[in-house]
Formats: sequence, structure tokens, C-alpha cells
Amino acid sequence: MTKITVSTSSRSEMVEITDRVAEAVEAAGVKEGIATVYVPHTTAGITINENADPDVVTDLLASLDRLVPRLASYRHGEGNADAHIKSALLGHSVSVPVAQGRLALGTWQGIFLCEFDGPRTRHAVIDVR
Repeated sequence: MTKITVSTSSRSEMVEITDRVAEAVEAAGVKEGIATVYVPHTTAGITINENADPDVVTDLLASLDRLVPRLASYRHGEGNADAHIKSALLGHSVSVPVAQGRLALGTWQGIFLCEFDGPRTRHAVIDVR
């Protein structure tokens, strides 16, 4: 298992970590298997999406903000209920096949740590088997 640290710089953002996951796959020496990436945070998530056009990330974050606005009639008292909901919607892990020692992602796919309550220092755990 590999643990990486990701520093975020704004309240909501998506940080691409594909290269760091690929490095963990290479270091594990697994030729055929699966890589699981997990974020142990309740106000951050993980997703796979397009990494070629930055407007996709902008659109995703804007859509999540429309679906789950920051200020609403939430009961959670810390002021970050929207971040908890957004992370629950996206999820906390993704699994990617490993083929010939490489992540078997699609042409335009990347792995993103999704921050919803930043800026913070986040962690992702990468397990390759």
C-alpha cells in the first residue's frame, strides 16, 4: 500500500492524481491486477473523469454546487454539510484494472481527488494487487 499527500488550495477543487497512482502501480510491480484508490475523509471524494479539457472539472464542480448548495437548511452545525453530501455522492474509492503493469484507463480518463471543504492537506491510499 502507498499513501500519498495532496494539498488543496480552495474550498472546492479537483486535483488530478493519475500520475501518482501510476507511480504506485509501477512501484508495486503488479503486471495484471487492480489498483484501488481510497480517500479516508468525509468531506473529500475520488472520481474518474476526463482529464483533457479543464472545462469538464469546472462544469462538474459548478453542477455539484447547484445540486448541493453551500448554504441551505442543513442541520449539521459545522457549516460544511454540503461537503459531506458531495463526497457521499461521488464516493470515497475507485478501482482501476492494471494491465501490462499500467493503469487501464480510457484515453481521456484521469483520477481526481475531489476537495469540498478546503483548503486542506488530504491523503489517498493506493492498494495494488
